[in-house]
Amino acid sequence: MAKILVVDDEADLEILIKQKFRKQIRDGQYEFLFASNGKEALTRLEQNGNIEVLLSDINMPEMDGLTLLTRLSELNTLTKAVIVSAYGDMENIRTAMNRGAFDFITKPVNFDDLNITIQKTLNHVKQLYTTLAAIKENNILKMYVDETVLNFMNGKEYEASLMQNETIVATIAFIDISGFTAITEIEPADVVVKMLNTYFDVMVHEIIAQNGHVDKFIGDAILAVFKGDYHLDRAIDACLAVRKKIENLPAQSETPAFLPKVSIGIHSGEVISGNIGSAELRRLDYTVIGDVVNTAQRLQSVATAGRILIAESSYQKVKESFNCRAVGEVILKHKAEPFNVYEVVE
Repeated sequence: MAKILVVDDEADLEILIKQKFRKQIRDGQYEFLFASNGKEALTRLEQNGNIEVLLSDINMPEMDGLTLLTRLSELNTLTKAVIVSAYGDMENIRTAMNRGAFDFITKPVNFDDLNITIQKTLNHVKQLYTTLAAIKENNILKMYVDETVLNFMNGKEYEASLMQNETIVATIAFIDISGFTAITEIEPADVVVKMLNTYFDVMVHEIIAQNGHVDKFIGDAILAVFKGDYHLDRAIDACLAVRKKIENLPAQSETPAFLPKVSIGIHSGEVISGNIGSAELRRLDYTVIGDVVNTAQRLQSVATAGRILIAESSYQKVKESFNCRAVGEVILKHKAEPFNVYEVVE
């Protein structure tokens, strides 16, 4: 049974929740707990260590939802928060996401959408538990280790293993959804988040299909890493598939109709792989850094919508396997010399 904490000072919401989810409650799928503000929610969390999902309003007495988010990460819990609020402007969304919110739903609540969001969040929590189990077996390679996992670890032995790093040869792909920022300025918050999650699901599927992994989500972009045999070829195959699948998606927005395209930069070479961040704050990201990562991002920055750009060094390795077209020399930010760039056509 999934345990869900609802935090809202509107008493009517408790009644609606119990009515709309009566079947799931009766069948033992969900158990709902309720709190009227953030302070009361912290007490509930301390009393119930197995709460998986927190649904929280923003504007509440004593402690608001955004403050609650900052306190949630201090409780050594894998609980994931979904903000449910009438304040759906981009400033509140960005603040909530930056403080660790998993998703954002605007009021008045669409309960069908809320149910889907709860299921998605519960699946994410289950994945975190699976990740934690893998870490305890010392299988942390290719894992994204976030703050919740680190806070959950009790043994110093595990923390020490997470601080290890190495230099590896890999291919980095930086994939950006072209023109998406403009949509965030005209569409409601729930539409923006749903669109972005839809695009990311498609992109992640193709990355995983080529044995790559997502290093991180950066706004409306993905930083993906490919290691092992033929990592450059697999990265290009993944990006070609991403481009095709994204461009075949139907319009997700009506004002105006937004037909997504991606711009992609790919680069290969040595990168440093390890947990980067502050051990003192217990906030670390298992990530890659180095000039190769920066170059991939800068190649993406000069790629227009629908284009995949690679440097000449990569072109020489894949020219017999992929159809590429010479773009010519381009100036990349913070690079003293121009780069000879090629576009991967197919």
